[in-house]
Amino acid sequence: MQVQFLSPVPPPPPEPQEEDGDVSMVDGESVGINPVTPGQAIATDTQGHGTYLEGSTVHSSVAGMIDRVNKLISVRPLKTRYNAEIGDIVVGRITEVAQSRWKVDVNGRQDAVLMLSSVNLPGGVQRRKSESDQLQMRTFFSEGDLLVGEVQSFYADGATALQTRTLKYCKLRNGTFTCVPPALVQRCKSHFHTLPCGVDVILGLNGYIWVSKTTEKLPKGVEGRAAEEVEAEMAYSNKNEPITDHERETIARVSNCIAALARRFMYINDSIIVYAYEASLGFAVSDLLQLQVIRAITQEASAKAAMS
Repeated sequence: MQVQFLSPVPPPPPEPQEEDGDVSMVDGESVGINPVTPGQAIATDTQGHGTYLEGSTVHSSVAGMIDRVNKLISVRPLKTRYNAEIGDIVVGRITEVAQSRWKVDVNGRQDAVLMLSSVNLPGGVQRRKSESDQLQMRTFFSEGDLLVGEVQSFYADGATALQTRTLKYCKLRNGTFTCVPPALVQRCKSHFHTLPCGVDVILGLNGYIWVSKTTEKLPKGVEGRAAEEVEAEMAYSNKNEPITDHERETIARVSNCIAALARRFMYINDSIIVYAYEASLGFAVSDLLQLQVIRAITQEASAKAAMS
């Protein structure tokens, strides 16, 4: 069965600033990223989540992105809670320290759970956790701490189970927190990126993004077993490293670029962030959240991404 896509009814007035984000339908395939609005006609003779049928025409019931799997047309809402999948990299905030577990806000319908048995304790040794470890849980993670972890499994009530068993999953320091709609974070091979401007970015698939200065993992001259122990201790450190004014400005610029991309409903990955950062260098950091500046830098970033 051939899927026929329809033009929006009624068609919105053209805006030159929005051309880079438009969606064109060619042979049933969506090209580009442009959110559809509730009531907009999107297809015929097929129906999926986030849609409703009126006559023989399928309309969007939510504001979101068109998602097609074979002949099934769905609309993913832009404003929605995060639906976790096993293996997802997420950034979360500790909300409660309980018995042998932490509760973590991951932008989901309920808090995720990080068990004491699912963390890597200082020393880098995978061992059975004792009662003394339970008494020291707040020395590892306490309320308000930010961390990066991986979705491990799900409980019967739908809660998400996290794990931080490797040293790349740790407490987050030396940076700033940014929140975007989860639907805009593009799934990549890696969600840990070091940008050319000297900034580290962790793109959580739950819409929580961490931007921080690039730091050396270990002091010079430390190797072998000692290196593992030092790295494990650094993973739970509460002390931020000294940050220069230039580094603060760079972190703020990258964070504002991410917010600008989200404002224009563009997919967020490491490449588009770099393009947006380069386009923003001609503007002051404080001006990057103005609508005219947002349009200018996102259009330039979208053009560079299309050429690459």
